[in-house]
Amino acid sequence: MAVGARPNYVRLQFLTESLVLSLIGGLIGVLIGGVIAALVSKILGWPTLVSALSVLISFAFATVIGIFFGYYPAHKAAALDPIEALRYE
Repeated sequence: MAVGARPNYVRLQFLTESLVLSLIGGLIGVLIGGVIAALVSKILGWPTLVSALSVLISFAFATVIGIFFGYYPAHKAAALDPIEALRYE
């Protein structure tokens, strides 16, 4: 905002960052879950199935969590006075 960004741009930047981080976390979670399912199937002999629907639901959940918990900090950052924000940096 100190260099001319509008509050909506600041909010969008914060929301984009939280969305990307949550999707990366969702991808890591899906990969770890798939590896654990394969290990359980191999070691214990239990049949496991990782469906595309469960992967899609996990990504949707990660997206919703990222947007939900990213909105408040984004809103607070967009409402800050640039001079006050830079004073404490």
